Amino acid sequence: MSEQALLRSADLLGQYWRLTKPRVVSLIVFTAVIGMLLAVPGLPPLDRLVYATVGIALVAGAAAAFNCLVEQKIDAVMARTRARPTVIGSITTAQILMLSGAVGGLGLAILWHAVNPLTMWLTLATFVGYAVIYTVILKPATPQNIVIGGASGAMPPVLGWAAMAGQVTYEPLLLFVIIFAWTPPHFWALALYRRKEYERAGVPMLPVTHGEAFTRLHLLLYTLVLVATTLLPVATGMAGLFYLGSALVLDAVFLWLAIGLFRRYSDELARRTFRYSIFYLAALFAVMMVDHYLPLVSR
Repeated sequence: MSEQALLRSADLLGQYWRLTKPRVVSLIVFTAVIGMLLAVPGLPPLDRLVYATVGIALVAGAAAAFNCLVEQKIDAVMARTRARPTVIGSITTAQILMLSGAVGGLGLAILWHAVNPLTMWLTLATFVGYAVIYTVILKPATPQNIVIGGASGAMPPVLGWAAMAGQVTYEPLLLFVIIFAWTPPHFWALALYRRKEYERAGVPMLPVTHGEAFTRLHLLLYTLVLVATTLLPVATGMAGLFYLGSALVLDAVFLWLAIGLFRRYSDELARRTFRYSIFYLAALFAVMMVDHYLPLVSR
């Protein structure tokens, strides 16, 4: 292969990498890994952990690229996405489909052969839920797109748990419920300060269809639901006092921001809430992991 052909291939892969939304996928993979760690009393088998992580990451990246392909027209009017390769036309539809099929297929094959079939099927269902049901059907059709479609985004810890345990018990479902409750206030904070862009794009996000005040109220209500769900691991004996104390602090900050948005809205506060929500979820799962291993360390 000539040097020019190598450069073109590298450029194509670089563009595809941008479409996989690495920052979003990193949070997905992180919560999946926490699910893996929580599924076993001690440390999980390293080889299975690596295979499961790589497989889930590949499928998540393929789903993100497919999402970008479907949402080209929407991305073109959004300030944060108008420079994506799908919008500027530097990568073709055929190339995205080919790469997504190869990357996603490789990820599913790894999960099937090196992890277990249950994880593969659950990951495939998550791909369909996000790339098809949410992106193609729900997002352009209903302002409840985030609420309903949040189910696919809440699956990673369930995938991680299934990868290690070979089954889905109530514990990973508690993690699912936490992310499911977190998703609406997380996305509505973004939608509030991007509402004009969503309106131009014709996407029926809640601030566009029901107004800012209605969205602020529901963001607060869902934050209260989220706070309640974060206490479920303690109530069921899945987590202990370290998690409880940390979760209460994280919850208090999130609730304070949600109350602030409800009482005195500003775009800057909405941005702060959105940014904090990302930190919040990562920190919540991190302290759950620490809480899980504290008894082992103290022995």
